[in-house]
Amino acid sequence: MEEFIKEWGYIALFLYSFGGGFVGLVVAGVLSFAGDLNLYISIMVAITANFLGDQFLFFIARGNKAYAKGMMKNYGRKIALAHIMMRKYGSFVVFIQKYIYGIKTLIPLAMGLTKYSYFKFSVLNIFASIIWGLIVGFASFKAGEYILSTADDFKYVGLGIVVVVILGISYVFKRIDKKKN
Repeated sequence: MEEFIKEWGYIALFLYSFGGGFVGLVVAGVLSFAGDLNLYISIMVAITANFLGDQFLFFIARGNKAYAKGMMKNYGRKIALAHIMMRKYGSFVVFIQKYIYGIKTLIPLAMGLTKYSYFKFSVLNIFASIIWGLIVGFASFKAGEYILSTADDFKYVGLGIVVVVILGISYVFKRIDKKKN
């Protein structure tokens, strides 16, 4: 398993971070604490992928507005929240969106649909990605000892509990989504 992680860990981290997820970087930070990955390489991979993913979303929205609007039509409330955040926080929303699950992929799309400067978005996005990568990467590395000791304590029982909790939460959110529609 360690060889598999060493060979494919950075690629998996890149793909996960490209989509805007931070859990991959948390796992990489913990694996870096365990000695399976290099923390600095993990942070650089996550920063690069996160930056490129947001640039890709912004570019898609800017280049093909109809396609972006079609992608976003299923997320009406989240789009409204994204627009409120853009009005309230202005350019700082590029930094904030990195940490908010559910809208972190919608903000670049929404900004791409506006007349927001591509250059300004790129500059802010690179700084936001760097700050995001450093905070999440180093925090997960520091929490690595606690996470690994907790995981070791609940190795088998915890896995079952986690699966049941995830399935339960997924069921609840699907029911809520069906009621809204």
